Amino acid sequence: MEFVDMLQAGIIDPAKVERVALQNAASIASLLLTTEALIADIPEDKSAAAPAMPHGDMY
Repeated sequence: MEFVDMLQAGIIDPAKVERVALQNAASIASLLLTTEALIADIPEDKSAAAPAMPHGDMY
């Protein structure tokens, strides 16, 4: 059995991973809150259906 420094051996502390994930999430959230404009798709208005043709029994 060998004792090593976990960070030097590439073993990342789970608490550190969670802290970094929370920092990244907070950074993105603050970026969205302070941005003055966001890009979004504008929904297209659906036009009304064409009027029905009159019946040909008038003649």
